[in-house]
Amino acid sequence: MPRPDDPRPLVVHVFYRFDVGGLENGVVNLINHMPADAYRHAIIALTEITDFHKRIARDDVQFISLNKPPGHLYRLYPRLYRIFRDLKPAIVHSRNLAALEVTVPAWAAGVPVRVHGEHGRDVGDLDGSNRKYQWVRRAYNPFVTHFIALSRDLGSYLIDRVGIPERKVAQIYNGVDASRFHPGAALAAIADCPFQRPDHWLVGTVGRMQTVKDQTLLARAFIRALELAPELKSRLRLVMIGDGPLRAEAQGLLDRAGVADLAWLPGERHDVADVLRGLDCFVLPSLAEGISNTILEAMASGLPVIATRVGGNPELVIEGATGALVPVGDPEAMAQAILTYAHQPEYARTAGQAGRTEIERRFSMGAMMGAYQSLYDRLLSKAKHQNR
Repeated sequence: MPRPDDPRPLVVHVFYRFDVGGLENGVVNLINHMPADAYRHAIIALTEITDFHKRIARDDVQFISLNKPPGHLYRLYPRLYRIFRDLKPAIVHSRNLAALEVTVPAWAAGVPVRVHGEHGRDVGDLDGSNRKYQWVRRAYNPFVTHFIALSRDLGSYLIDRVGIPERKVAQIYNGVDASRFHPGAALAAIADCPFQRPDHWLVGTVGRMQTVKDQTLLARAFIRALELAPELKSRLRLVMIGDGPLRAEAQGLLDRAGVADLAWLPGERHDVADVLRGLDCFVLPSLAEGISNTILEAMASGLPVIATRVGGNPELVIEGATGALVPVGDPEAMAQAILTYAHQPEYARTAGQAGRTEIERRFSMGAMMGAYQSLYDRLLSKAKHQNR
């Protein structure tokens, strides 16, 4: 547990909810892999913290749930002010629009550095054109010391559309744990999966089954692929890992198409690394993305990636080399991409190997750690200099 006399600077990470998700997983990686002697950490969730927090391996991290009811955050300003005064953090790092408001009580409490991270778009603002959301970010800009955008796309949004000065925006890619996510032994199997390689060729996805992730597009593309190439019914199989409102919808599409026995939707799993090693191809059908952890994990696992051409996806997937990019909401294009790899498994393996090389070259955990630690150090040093 945290010690009040601990001399390490404290970073308080603030979320709307701390639960299974790519954003949250990125912070778990950050805390678990940043050198323990550099910073200590605490996590505040405006609503709740779930069992997901057990993925943090360090025992010196404090967790605080505020159980916020629906409505504006200003009612919690006094409580947040007191928390920040008690904890005395060096840095408060909020993430995404729902947590941006905490920069006000953090500023009032005298927190020297207030960092805000933009990790991706919400289903209510897929292209970043929502003027109200732009205005909100602009209004809170004076309380934010620095912004972090996970992709060049999000960085351009902050600078060009919101109007944040370029000097206040840093772009840092997520890193992936390449020791945990790595290519498996030939024809590795997924525990409890009814499909077996090499008899079957498995295309799949992993993630929260919510509207913005649009897993129903993959279900439609899978159905269409089998219509275009019925000879693949003996071999092509679909794996969809995750839970949420779209799970039943995707299952219904597969049932009505008469191909439910060719698909497996087991719900949430906690062995994602093993699941990825058991696939032949990974698909991300999202309506919007920042920098997708699951794409990075799939690439690290040696899989070719088919993804929608949104957000930071084109910054990760090199079309024709490590995978394929398709338009949003286009099951025909996605089906054709699936068929390209299913008909040419050696081509798929070559793309997967190229993806693994890209991870080692551009998206290592060490590179992410170094970038965050360097930014934290620089902002703290600047704040101390200004307060002399």
